[in-house]
Amino acid sequence: MGFETILYEIEGSVATISFNRPEKRNAFNTKMIEEIRIATEMVSKDEAVCCVILTGVGLGFSAGADLTEEGKSNWSNTEEALVKGYQPSLLNIINMPKPIISAVNGAAAGIGSAYAMACDLTVMAEDSYLLQAFSNIGLIPDGGANWLLVNTVGYKLAYQIAIEGERISASRCLELGLTNKVVASSDLIREAKTWAKQLSERSPQSLKITKKVMRDSLHSTYLETYATEAKNQNKLIGSSDNQEGIKAFLEKRAPNFKG
Repeated sequence: MGFETILYEIEGSVATISFNRPEKRNAFNTKMIEEIRIATEMVSKDEAVCCVILTGVGLGFSAGADLTEEGKSNWSNTEEALVKGYQPSLLNIINMPKPIISAVNGAAAGIGSAYAMACDLTVMAEDSYLLQAFSNIGLIPDGGANWLLVNTVGYKLAYQIAIEGERISASRCLELGLTNKVVASSDLIREAKTWAKQLSERSPQSLKITKKVMRDSLHSTYLETYATEAKNQNKLIGSSDNQEGIKAFLEKRAPNFKG
């Protein structure tokens, strides 16, 4: 399928989805909102893809909503745009049965930062940053950013980030747990692809089920999570991947997981 506002590329078992409106710093217009939904659905269902990268073409990851689009969208108001427009693709990222890495170049601002934070893992270029500037114009973070921030850095820091509206540098994001790695700008995509390839060589069932259990644990009790772990572990013990992992360990070789 051809896209106008994103790039969709597959190399082996790794897919890369790139926001592709560089002249607008990859700000979301109606077309891009729809195309990122379609792309995340496609990659989620593609069993040949084991890991996904989300990034932006040009100088920025995403500047957030395209303010010049006001009055041109498919939705009657902001609430409808957030719930019917953006939410489906964000849920695709969160529920995707495989890891997705956000590779953040330049600015990840507004709802663009929500897409970066919604991913399972993040690598940031050393000159990139997250920005929640909503309070500067009398608004609040959206796209689930309030939840994502609180569950990553805790309430006090999340609230400070939201109300001060300042850039959070890549190095500060690393300190706060908002990114896993910070690399030179020239190394960003190479590092993301290397990481994704390494992950794609691990057990797909382990990556998939660990993601689901951990995501679900955010709204579950300790005992509920413990029970879910036990149930899933019971299913996985003796599976082909489990047997292959043990055999590879004993034979001192790399495992060949099938999922």
